[in-house]
Amino acid sequence: MDGTVAKVVLLIMSLLGIQTLSAQKTAPTSNRAWHSKSELDLSQELAVEPQPSWDIDSKKFYTLAELIDLAEQHNPETRASWQRAKIRAAELGVARSAYFPTLTAVVYSASLRQPALIEGYFHRQTIALYQPTLNVEYLIFDFGGRAGAVDVAKANLIVANLAFNDTHRRLIYDISAAYFRLLNARGQREATEVSLKNAETVEADADDRLSHGLATRPDVLEASAARAQADFDLQAAVGAEAIALGHLVTLMGLPSKTELKVESLSQLSIPNAMSDSLNEEIERAFQQRPELLEAVARIRAAQGMLKQARSAYFPTIRFSGNGGLARGYGQEDLLPGHYAEGEVWTAGMELRWTLFDGARREEEVIAANAQRRAAEADLHALRDQIDEEVFTSYTNMQTALRQQQAATALLTASVQSYEAAREAYGYGLRSELDVIAAQKALAQARSEDVAARSRVLLQTADLAFRTGDLIQVQAQLSRP
Repeated sequence: MDGTVAKVVLLIMSLLGIQTLSAQKTAPTSNRAWHSKSELDLSQELAVEPQPSWDIDSKKFYTLAELIDLAEQHNPETRASWQRAKIRAAELGVARSAYFPTLTAVVYSASLRQPALIEGYFHRQTIALYQPTLNVEYLIFDFGGRAGAVDVAKANLIVANLAFNDTHRRLIYDISAAYFRLLNARGQREATEVSLKNAETVEADADDRLSHGLATRPDVLEASAARAQADFDLQAAVGAEAIALGHLVTLMGLPSKTELKVESLSQLSIPNAMSDSLNEEIERAFQQRPELLEAVARIRAAQGMLKQARSAYFPTIRFSGNGGLARGYGQEDLLPGHYAEGEVWTAGMELRWTLFDGARREEEVIAANAQRRAAEADLHALRDQIDEEVFTSYTNMQTALRQQQAATALLTASVQSYEAAREAYGYGLRSELDVIAAQKALAQARSEDVAARSRVLLQTADLAFRTGDLIQVQAQLSRP
């Protein structure tokens, strides 16, 4: 009979758990991908998972500030970071709750029957008890254990809030960088369109001169090749602009196919000089960078953990007590039973002092000290890293400003050279190859001018990112 019952139980368990057991298996072989019903279930769950969506005005030309504002409202990373900060805030509340007593309501009910030995005989006793009480426990003194826990929770909350700020700093920089790269891609596309028109003009000039016997067939072929190259460059620029736009809108939490209008590069003010010295930028970074402030907060957390570990060497004093009513019923053998009720309470103080624990407290103090020293070392290493980042960004900013000035001069000279070459070609003083070379040089100069202006804006954003200016209310992105 027992064997039959066991078989039935195993059959029921196998029928109920066969899907769960199969889902827990790994891939049968190492040379094929793993697929199972669990994967299908997850895919279906993912398909119905609601995705946040929002609309933008397809006719509006958005500024960088407006795009940043929209991204901060809708980017999932900022929401996740905010929720993590709220978790830390709740943990601080949990740590502070240790300073308050704990009050619990307890209702105890029991019924028992047992023999009682009375004058050489066992007498059967039946007892039923119903007892509601209020219990209170309170840690009166613990030599810094609770204070250390609160210090750790406070520091962790500061770290979470600073991490939230850093999420915004990185998001603002990512949006700014993507925005300026889009402007560069759009400017490059516009420059290649102008270059294509110039190449078409040179080709038309060559055809006209050939029809009048003033040019040769190779001249026309050279001009056609230059025009084809300009068309090829234009198609590459169009693709690069589309990719840059897709990257920007996905950073904002929109589908990559979203159409978005932004200001052109020519509408933006391009910085032309540095406003602060390198030392001022570095000092500002030391005061503002969220990661550096996080490192300081982590040192505080380590100090709180050390306080907790040291408190374990001292005794704790606790109070506990309860009070309530008891109502019971008792009966012995076949005698009549009786009900009774009355007040019940207990109160006590406990002094607990751990005298020996196998060196656990010593090891905890050693670990807390090591964590504090590691946090201090991380702070020093981070200062060196930020110093180098600001120095590099500042130097790149200076280089970008000089390149922008040189690019402007190059573009002016290239325009003059191209116009002079075309004019001389019309008088028969320059060859078709000279005009094509001047046209290519002008196209390159236009591209360099767009890249240089975009690079200045991008380096401005990078320097503001490295110094922490991006999340300061008084900071302005246009400040180089």
